[in-house]
Amino acid sequence: MSDTPPTDDKSPAEMMAQLVELTSQWAPWLLGEMLPAATEPLAGAEDAAHWAEVGAKLQAMWLEFQAEQALKAAPGLADPRQWLKAMEGWYRQLPLADPAAQQRFLDDGVALWQGVLAQFGLAAPENAPPVTPALPRQDKRFADARWQQPFFALIHQSYLLMAEQIMALADRVEGLDSAKKEQLRFATRTLVDAMSPGHFPLTNPLVIERALATGGDSLIAGMRHLLADLRRGQLTHTDPDAFRLGENIAVTPGKVVYEAPLFQLIQYSPATERVLDLPVVIFPPWINRFYILDLNPRKSFVRWAVEEGLTVFMVSWKSADASMAEVIWDDYIAAQIDAIAQVRTRLKVPAVHAIGYCVAGTTLAATLAVLARCGESDAVKSATFFTAQVDFEDAGELRNFIDDQQLAALGQLAPEGYIDGRYMAATFNLLRGNDLIWSYVIDNYLLGEDYAAFDLLHWNGDTTNLPAKWHQSYLRDLYRDNRLVVPDALCAGGVPIDLRRITTPCYIQAGREDHIAPAASVWRLTRHLAGPWTFLLAGSGHIAGVVNPPAANKYQYWTNDQPGDTLATFLDGAVEHPGSWWPHWAQWLRGHGGASVPARGRRRPGGRGDRVIEDAPGRYVAIR
Repeated sequence: MSDTPPTDDKSPAEMMAQLVELTSQWAPWLLGEMLPAATEPLAGAEDAAHWAEVGAKLQAMWLEFQAEQALKAAPGLADPRQWLKAMEGWYRQLPLADPAAQQRFLDDGVALWQGVLAQFGLAAPENAPPVTPALPRQDKRFADARWQQPFFALIHQSYLLMAEQIMALADRVEGLDSAKKEQLRFATRTLVDAMSPGHFPLTNPLVIERALATGGDSLIAGMRHLLADLRRGQLTHTDPDAFRLGENIAVTPGKVVYEAPLFQLIQYSPATERVLDLPVVIFPPWINRFYILDLNPRKSFVRWAVEEGLTVFMVSWKSADASMAEVIWDDYIAAQIDAIAQVRTRLKVPAVHAIGYCVAGTTLAATLAVLARCGESDAVKSATFFTAQVDFEDAGELRNFIDDQQLAALGQLAPEGYIDGRYMAATFNLLRGNDLIWSYVIDNYLLGEDYAAFDLLHWNGDTTNLPAKWHQSYLRDLYRDNRLVVPDALCAGGVPIDLRRITTPCYIQAGREDHIAPAASVWRLTRHLAGPWTFLLAGSGHIAGVVNPPAANKYQYWTNDQPGDTLATFLDGAVEHPGSWWPHWAQWLRGHGGASVPARGRRRPGGRGDRVIEDAPGRYVAIR
């Protein structure tokens, strides 16, 4: 094992990487040696031998994993240095050597220890009555009563003080523009969250208690989970064997009726005798699998829509591989136009209702602009946007990943021309690190708990690879430079894009708590349209705000018949409605083409004389 300490000439990222590496190397020894030593007063010789056996097993598991990694030709996703390179330079901005800051930290630390000790009676007169501690800093991560014991209270209160001071240092940094300042705050918060005492076995009372109660079995189970995730290069959130495509997720009946190199087109079987004349074509984001809209019969937007009498088509994007290295945004716009044309031809209808979710909604706006420029806007009768952005001026924390340094680092992660979807998953998880990373580190690695079977989290971990050339241009042209809202600044297939040409009626849905596409950013789409639009704000966030079936009777949504020019004005006069917004959307849709036709012929895919490719959900969704 290496015991070389970090040197002063190392960069912050290199020192952090070495700290992670050293922690990983020494963790089995700490668990095997220090935990038994801490419990010696409670254990006899037989128990001591048992703990030594636990420690030896943990160390053997780690050494076996290291031997596996040594046989690999190059570091993979499990290598922390791959992730930390992107943070280079962020922490250089912190004034850690500021004498005044150091003195404040020292003074506050002394006051904290004295105050906490006094509250526990540890620094009070000998006969003073015990007191119930009222700790100065509260945090839900330490709400369990076991964190209120004197030793662990001091630990977590010291951590919260340190976190407070470090974040204050980031806030006091001068000379940075607003984007760099926010990037520094985000990076600092990410680092501070990672340093929580809850993430280390010997400073987490719940972990120690569970280890003692299970005789160390929880530690062995946790190490098994950790090594499994390191091998696959991805954090596991749910039971990986609980779900099967077409069996218990993505089960709405349908057929793949068209296939192109970039996508398959699924048509779902009708559930009613008559259907709306114009079909619905859904474009899901290609950074995720389409079945977020068809998780199970109770949550499925697709199943609900066909039961409402809609003819529903779904685009299933292909996960990128080396053959897609040259794919760019133009290709996805062309694919949307192709899908619309295929549906119109198949059902012999003049137009479709289109839905775009997230990045596919951004692309749908560009598609509508291209169709308008080409005189073909009548091909889309209405357009619905689920949490989609076109104006990225206020695009939220994802903007922290788009400076030149970040883009260069991302480019190095795609030697074969595509971005491994696990990097994207980790990025989105970082936006809610305590909820989507560290809570699972505690539960599954430190406490050794089994994984629950949760379809939404299964989908969240079912990653999709992205064409690197598209990914770079998307981050640069849209997120960083915000060129989509500049008329004719971008082209697709040689056609200039001007959103002001869009006259198609639009329904724009945003999530009030969306951390990926903030509501204020989604609202900006309304500022760039020439046609009529309806804006709706749904309760919850990027996923639950969309996937909210009426039967669940959850959340709420807000509407305003006089929305005004700003989101604040919309909210001031908004009317709150309980439950799902889906029926509101269905009513709006029927107002833009409400005739019905019999559900026969090609309205029933795979019927007599109808050649189809395969059953839904198709092959593309299963490509890894």
